[in-house]
Amino acid sequence: MLWWSSRALAGAVWASASLFGAYILAFYALAAVGGDMTRWNRVLPELFVQGGAAGNAGMGLHFLGGGLLLVLGSVQFVGPLRAAVPTVHRWLGRVYVAAAALAGLGGLVFIAVRGCVGGAIMDVAFAGYGVAMLVCAAQTARHAMARNLDVHRAWAVRLYALAVGSWLYRMDYGFWVLFTDGLGHADGFRGWFDYVMDFAFYLPNLAVAELYLRGEGRELPGWARGVGTAAMVAATGFVVVGTYFFAKHYWVPGVMVGLGI
Repeated sequence: MLWWSSRALAGAVWASASLFGAYILAFYALAAVGGDMTRWNRVLPELFVQGGAAGNAGMGLHFLGGGLLLVLGSVQFVGPLRAAVPTVHRWLGRVYVAAAALAGLGGLVFIAVRGCVGGAIMDVAFAGYGVAMLVCAAQTARHAMARNLDVHRAWAVRLYALAVGSWLYRMDYGFWVLFTDGLGHADGFRGWFDYVMDFAFYLPNLAVAELYLRGEGRELPGWARGVGTAAMVAATGFVVVGTYFFAKHYWVPGVMVGLGI
């Protein structure tokens, strides 16, 4: 049951994160290609600023890299695919690391030039996210080239934990607003819950990744397997429900707008 529940959660996260990544690429990245940059401001007001070339470029790179990370990330962990076509895994890995570098650098440029809507605390938290992304991407690539495959895989797990952070950020806010009516959320993202989320969308992910890496291969007692199974089933349910809401109201319509459908 633990094995099946973990696979169900992985599949739900893969599908949801990939759909969100497709939305980012279609709605935001393709807007730059088509010259319709004002589209950015339909969902996130004042994200595009006329004449703010450096900030706009930084955010454009962030969108492009982040979208590719979400779409390609889960594919890299499919063991049978790696074994059957290792060349595809290696080339997708190169694209993946490059996308992580674009996402991290683009976000850092945007923060340096324009700053985050949530002020200094959000600036520090999101800059930390960008730096962590760059470090994990560099280590993933370095150990792959050195053929330290176990270490490479560990850094790839950490990088993926960071990559899904932007997706979790939306999901967490969606459920919080649903269950608490936005308790602690304020205009300008400067409420107490906003300050918590500035860090909570990626630091817990890294902690979970470390626990996974250190516990991998160890035999768990029966009670731990039961708790783990229950937690994964509950998490899968949350992901499915949240994905349905976001896909119906935001992501699918956004993809259609981006593709001109």
